[in-house]
Amino acid sequence: MTRYIVKRVLLAIVSVFIICAITFFAMNAIPGGPFNSEKALSEATKQVLEQRYNLDKPVPVQFALYLKNLMHGDFGVSLKTGRDIKDTLFSCFKVSGRLGLTAAVLAVIAGIILGSMAALFRNGPIDRIIVFFTTLFTAMPSFVFATFLMLVFCIKLQLLPVWDASSKSLILPVIALAAYPTAYVTRLTKTSMLDSLGQDYIRTARAKGVPMVKVIFKHALRNALIPVITYVGPMLAYILTGSLVVENIFTIGGLGQQFVKSINNRDYPMIMATTIFLAVVMVICNLLSDIAYKVVDPRITLD
Repeated sequence: MTRYIVKRVLLAIVSVFIICAITFFAMNAIPGGPFNSEKALSEATKQVLEQRYNLDKPVPVQFALYLKNLMHGDFGVSLKTGRDIKDTLFSCFKVSGRLGLTAAVLAVIAGIILGSMAALFRNGPIDRIIVFFTTLFTAMPSFVFATFLMLVFCIKLQLLPVWDASSKSLILPVIALAAYPTAYVTRLTKTSMLDSLGQDYIRTARAKGVPMVKVIFKHALRNALIPVITYVGPMLAYILTGSLVVENIFTIGGLGQQFVKSINNRDYPMIMATTIFLAVVMVICNLLSDIAYKVVDPRITLD
C-alpha cells in the first residue's frame, strides 16, 4: 500500500507539472495581454507593468521564474487586483468546498438509496420512475438545470434567494450540482445490486434463513458499493471543478466564479494558480478513492 501511494504521489507531481506547462504556454500563445484592455494606460505604463510582472521576458524564462516561485509556495499576486493570490484562492475555495462536499454527500446517499430501490423493485413502477428521472438528469447539463431551478424557485415562486449570507442560498446550487452524479450513482448501484443479488452466496444466505434486510445491507450492498466508491473520487473532482458555470449562475462567489473572471481579465497568475489548485484537488480525490477501494475490499491488490 505504501509503495502504491508513493508511486501515485510521484505520478501526481508529474501530472500537475504537465498541466502547469500546457496551461502556461497555451495561455501565453493567445494574442494580447492582461493590460491591453486598460484604455487609460499609456504605452510607457504598460511597459513598466510588464517589466514588474516579468511579462517582458521570453515565455520559457517566465515559466522557469514561475516554477521557482511556486516551489516556495508563492502563487504571485493578481494582475488586476494586486491581492495575494493565495489568500484569494483559499477564501474562495471555502465557498466552493462547502458547496461541492454537500453536493457530493447528497449525490452518494441519494444515489445509493435510489439504486437499491430500483434493484429491489426491478421492472416495477418505482423502478420505472427512478429510471426516468436518472435518464433525464444524465442528459440535462448542470447549467441548464441550474437556470431552470433559478427561474422557478427564485424568480417565479420567490421561495429561495439567489444569494445571501444564509445557507438557504446553497440549496439550489447543491441540487443543480448533485443531479447528474446522483443519477450516475443510482445507475451504478442498481447494476451492481442486481449482479450481487444473483450471486451464489446471496442465494445461500437466503436458503439459510438469513433475514432479507441483513442479506441486502450486509452482503449485497457492500459488494455493490465497490463501483460506487471507485466513482466517488472522480465525482468529487468533477463537482469541485465543474461548479464553474453553476457558481456564476447563482453568483456564489466561489473558486469557479473567480476562475471565470480571471480568464475574462486575462489574469495570468490567477489562471495558473486556479488550474494548479484544481488539478491537485482532482489528483487527491482519485488517490483517496483508490485507497477507499482497497479498504472496502481487502482482496483487491493495488499495483
